Amino acid sequence: MSSAEVMKPTNFIRQMIDADRARNKNQGRVATRFPPEPNGYLHIGHAKSICLNFGIARDYGGTCNLRFDDTNPSKEDVEFVEAIKRDVEWLGFSWGDRLYFASDYFEQLYAYALALIKQGKAYVCDL
Repeated sequence: MSSAEVMKPTNFIRQMIDADRARNKNQGRVATRFPPEPNGYLHIGHAKSICLNFGIARDYGGTCNLRFDDTNPSKEDVEFVEAIKRDVEWLGFSWGDRLYFASDYFEQLYAYALALIKQGKAYVCDL
């Protein structure tokens, strides 16, 4: 390979995306998400997930949602929300207008959970 050639990164995730796009699944759109729980500061594993999800969206011309899994208010704080947003930006990524909070649609999530329980596809393990 010459120095002018650049190898496109590949892994099983990108291979799955390439296969889906070849079949025009979802009209070729790529949408990912990073869903942290704002109950502490991010660690290196979070950074890896951010780079993977935002990076794949960028590489494929797609979108990445920043969706906070804020359904445990006793352990979460707005300080962590703001810190996570700063960290995502520090890593070089932007969510644009795709900032979401699970608590904004908790009623719908609860209804889905009830439906799954009634269908025997989910159960409550602890109250």
